[in-house]
Amino acid sequence: MRNLKNLYRSVIGIPPGGLPLTATAWDATSDSLICAFGPSKSSAVIELRRVNSDVYDLDESNVIASWDAPCPLPGLQLDKVLNLHFFADIATACLVLAGGDIVIVREEPLSGEDPIEIVGSVDAGITAASWSPDEELLAISTRASTLLFMTREFENVTNVAFTPEDIKASKHVSVGWGKAETQFKGKRAKALRDPTMPDHVDEGNLSSLDNGVTTISWRGDGAFLAVNTVENEQRRMIRVYSREGTLDSVSEPVDGLEGALSWRPAGNLIAGVQRLEERIDIVFFERNGLRHGQFSLRITPEDMKTFASVVELKWNSDSTVLAVCFLDKTQLWTMGNYHYYLKQEIRTGDKQSMESVVSSSWHPEKPLKLALSTKGALQRLEYVFAVAGGSNSSPYDYGTVAVIDGGTLKITPLRVANVPPPMALHEVACRHNIVDVAINCSSTLLAVLHDSSVAIYDFDPCSKPPKEPLFREDIFLPLHIDAWTRQIAFLGDSNIFVLTGISNNAMNSLYKMSLGVLREPVLVDQTPSTLLLSSTNHDRICIEEEAALPEARNGHGNSKSAFSVSELEMSKEQDDVQVAKRHVVSFARPCIQVEVWRSGDKVEWQLAKADICFGQDGADANGTLFANERSLVRNCTSLLLAPAHLIFTTAQHLLKFVHLTAVDDLEIPLDEPEKDERCRSIERGARLVTVMPTAYCLVLQMPRGNLETTYPRALVLAGIRRCIAARDYKTAFLACRKQRVDMNILHDHAPKQFMENVQLFVNRVKKVEHIDLFLSQLREEDVSETMYKETLLTRALPDEAEKVNGTQHHTHGTKLLGKVNRICDAFLAVLQARTSTNLQNTITAHVCKVPPDLDAGLTVIARLRGEHDELAEKAVEHICFLADTNKLYDHALGLYNLELSLLIAQQSQKDPREYMPYLQSLQEMSTLRKQFTIDDDLKRNAKALTHLHELAAFDELEQYIVKHELYSDALALYRYQTERYDEVLRLYAKFLSSRSKFKEAGIAYEYLSDYTSASEAYRAANLWREALSSATLVPLSAAEIAELALALADGLVESKDFFAAALIHLDYLADVETAVRTWCKGYFFAEALRVVGLRGRRNLLETVDAGLTEGSAVVTELLADCKSQLGAQVPRLRELRLKKADDPLAFLDGTTPTASGADIPDNISLAPTDTSTSGGTFMTRYTSRSSGSGTLSTTATRKTSKNRRREERKRARGKKGSVYEEEYLVNSIGRLVERVNSVGEEVARLIEGLMRRKMRERAAAVEAAMREVVGMCKGCLGEVFQVGERKMERENRDGAEGGVTEEGEGARPSGGDGVFWDAMEEGRRRREAPVVKAFEGLALLE
Repeated sequence: MRNLKNLYRSVIGIPPGGLPLTATAWDATSDSLICAFGPSKSSAVIELRRVNSDVYDLDESNVIASWDAPCPLPGLQLDKVLNLHFFADIATACLVLAGGDIVIVREEPLSGEDPIEIVGSVDAGITAASWSPDEELLAISTRASTLLFMTREFENVTNVAFTPEDIKASKHVSVGWGKAETQFKGKRAKALRDPTMPDHVDEGNLSSLDNGVTTISWRGDGAFLAVNTVENEQRRMIRVYSREGTLDSVSEPVDGLEGALSWRPAGNLIAGVQRLEERIDIVFFERNGLRHGQFSLRITPEDMKTFASVVELKWNSDSTVLAVCFLDKTQLWTMGNYHYYLKQEIRTGDKQSMESVVSSSWHPEKPLKLALSTKGALQRLEYVFAVAGGSNSSPYDYGTVAVIDGGTLKITPLRVANVPPPMALHEVACRHNIVDVAINCSSTLLAVLHDSSVAIYDFDPCSKPPKEPLFREDIFLPLHIDAWTRQIAFLGDSNIFVLTGISNNAMNSLYKMSLGVLREPVLVDQTPSTLLLSSTNHDRICIEEEAALPEARNGHGNSKSAFSVSELEMSKEQDDVQVAKRHVVSFARPCIQVEVWRSGDKVEWQLAKADICFGQDGADANGTLFANERSLVRNCTSLLLAPAHLIFTTAQHLLKFVHLTAVDDLEIPLDEPEKDERCRSIERGARLVTVMPTAYCLVLQMPRGNLETTYPRALVLAGIRRCIAARDYKTAFLACRKQRVDMNILHDHAPKQFMENVQLFVNRVKKVEHIDLFLSQLREEDVSETMYKETLLTRALPDEAEKVNGTQHHTHGTKLLGKVNRICDAFLAVLQARTSTNLQNTITAHVCKVPPDLDAGLTVIARLRGEHDELAEKAVEHICFLADTNKLYDHALGLYNLELSLLIAQQSQKDPREYMPYLQSLQEMSTLRKQFTIDDDLKRNAKALTHLHELAAFDELEQYIVKHELYSDALALYRYQTERYDEVLRLYAKFLSSRSKFKEAGIAYEYLSDYTSASEAYRAANLWREALSSATLVPLSAAEIAELALALADGLVESKDFFAAALIHLDYLADVETAVRTWCKGYFFAEALRVVGLRGRRNLLETVDAGLTEGSAVVTELLADCKSQLGAQVPRLRELRLKKADDPLAFLDGTTPTASGADIPDNISLAPTDTSTSGGTFMTRYTSRSSGSGTLSTTATRKTSKNRRREERKRARGKKGSVYEEEYLVNSIGRLVERVNSVGEEVARLIEGLMRRKMRERAAAVEAAMREVVGMCKGCLGEVFQVGERKMERENRDGAEGGVTEEGEGARPSGGDGVFWDAMEEGRRRREAPVVKAFEGLALLE
């Protein structure tokens, strides 16, 4: 779908009578040509010149060397330059002459080196020569039928002779691939004929015009070369040799095969020329010598005798273009979908051109740059692949694409008919070969550029049936005889601009013509432009030209060249058209594709017009994409400009979309096609053809030539958002439906606008099915913030920070509460008056609520019965389609509408023998009994209870309460009936007691004044105050109260509530001594001393002293145990972690490193297997080894619960030497710290009591021990719980974006391995370090 557009063309004439131009070679470092002139019949001089890129006259070129070169062969009248090659790295040219001499010319010779040197000579003479692509080997074919291989130092490597026996190198068998005879034609075809046997077998007869030349061509990688020679003056043979000189294959015989030969650099095809009686074919061979397709040149039999009498071939460096050279012209052919297109035809135009074939020389690094040379002229040309398409802006984005194929123009509006190439919807046969083509803004006119004229065609892309383009007129250009046409472009619908060039001049002429105006084309400008282009919507015309910018200076103070893009602004003064250039942007390098965009952007809160020029340079195959002076990406392969997006493909095979905004705000999406809608993976080598925003699609062309139409999510969403902003909800809905976009975006993108325009939505969408589809897809998620988050960054005014495109936007991360119900309610309000037309939508709106409002939907149907029976039946069918019929049947029963229940049941799969008797039995009941039965059957027990209450069946109600535990509901029903309320409450209290909720039961009994039951309930709940209080209200006797108090006190002592137990002994049992003793057990010495003094029982001080002595002994022993535990466990933990850090596998697996510490050979597998590792892996060692006998268990799966429980016990014990020991030690130290914190207050009270009773030494000892233990706990926290490492790991985990660590990969195993897995995970997570409470001792002891 791409054409070749001419970027540059210059013609340098050779003065008549001078030395003829005989050979050219490129200097890739400077883009200059090395040209060889001579020898001629009148002069045996060879002259070597350098023609720089800025030279347009031969006199301005630099002479490198000149020398006499008489032919050493007597039989050769005139010597000839067979091959010219320039080595850019050493600035040396190598010439191979037909007389046998090999000459090198040094452009910058070193001291002691000759500028011109004959480095070798072949006595027999040379017929052909060619350097390998890597410039390391020179292949020479001699007149003695030999092939020589020489190194770059011109040392002979291999000498191979051509012999008739070479034909035996390949045994060709043709099976008819690609032949018409092998194609299936049905049962009436010639079934008896063998398709593998052709009608005619070629013998390799020579062409009548064969000139007998020998041709050498290398494959692109330099591994093979092909030699085309005449064998015994009878047939042409192509021999394929390896780089070492070994014959690989020879070609099959082909009649009329000529000497032209060119091996495609990609390596798959060898091109040759076959001359038949009525045509000339370009034939292709594989490396094995077999034919592989062909195509015919578009010439007449008369042309075959004139300019096509000699044909030469040359592939470009990237195998995309084949140059076919004739005597006076050169054709450039490309291939797509196995069809060869004639893209350009370049005429030489000089009188000497018919003397010899045009010589072509492709640039080795720039694939579409070449030089054409004849004896009388030198042409330099550069092309670019470009798509000739129409406008990309709505409503004219028909995707019209015009493809040039010689004199045929293939036109396809891809939005109307996606016809794959090489076919097309329309094919226009033009009178001459086409140079360029342009399509106007509305795709109604085609301007076809020929060598000297412009043909205008009328075209209707939307006609049905499709109409062929109609020729309107020819407009001839007033060109000089040495001028040529280059490019054509439309401005708007009727203005055409044509760019032309002329020989020996760097300036190009720009012509303008207006259709419908009777006047000749007008010359409007003379410019050194390289590219003529229209804007995206054809409203402006721009040119790219080389210019010297004064502000751009190099280090020497000279002006630097820049490539400027300027807009042409037209103005008419009387009869003259005036052109003014408005500079847009300058590029440092020439761009092969330029797109200009203008739009209103909010820049610094003011509306301003901003021009952005997007350019892709041609420095390499993957060019840099610029936006004005800003470089966006460096791997762009093709680009398009849509009204809202810049679209381009990258060398990483990604399609990317960039929202068009201010240059500094252009955001290039990351290479994340799975995350970002603006990035999409495409096939390798795909290129953009056209984009159609109206249809939300774009077309890409694959490397083999076929087309692929895609609907990128970025285009689809942009179109949907655009329609929503314009309130065109029907178009947006249809786009969502066709492209499978979540329809919640219709609301979520602009929720406030949508809620205000629900009626408009219904009116536009209209179809009941479409409205149902929208309602059924509603959900609470805000898709505009999740799956379809807007990627366009806009600059908004301060008071518009919450606005996007003029609508209220949601705060990021919020979830709309009740969104579905609000939308459904809004639709119900609109559809309320449209029951006759939108009843189905009303039902859907009720059912689609969250949760579904089935009762409301069924109520709507119930109201229709009797008035609109047909509508009611349809509504029943629809609601049964939307919801589960069993649920609908239950809800219909819940409405107590038996007729509706029957309708629903009939639509379900229920058996009538099941529901008919039940409905009949309900019909016979009273209203309240029917309602109770239905609610009871539907498990709506609370509602059924209300019906029993209305029936006044209290006995039945009591049983129903107990059965379904409806105590709270019953209490609410009888809250104003005291007697019934008390009865229900007593039932509730019994129920609470049965469920061990003794506190609530006691409160209920106390509410009922049943103090005996209340006291028992409180006693069961261990609430001693409430129990004794209720017991005194019974009232109980003093002995019974004392018995109760003693039982309560004993229970409190068992639960370690010594303070409360002492109070009971003091207040209810009057036992002061026991109360003091109990307080001392709880270390409440201050309270004990207070009571002793209050009651005047000084004799009990001895009891207090005894309690102090016992308490100090217990605490001292506890602290000593803590100290010894820390002293043993912390060093052991340190030792385990050192072993783990030194060798983790040995620590976990129990393996022992070699004693010598020698390295293990890297060719030995250390992976444990069933036969080599009986102890299991480090993940299963501790789950597979028996702890008793030391024997090993089998390789069972260990997923049983028995193994799991056994492993859990091992983990809980934390046996020394086991894998769980580290976890056990950390947890043990953590529990010790918690224990120390819990006894801190008790120790403080103990120390105070000891000091008050003059036991200073004991107090000092306890305080010192406590301080020491607290200090040891604080000191080991950092080491035991690895506080610093845990903080670092947390930071790393937070920055890893939820990634899974290497150890944590995979699923958790089951059984015993799962316990070990949990232990490993616990070790990685590491529990938080506990806080050690500070201990403040007495100042008296310091």
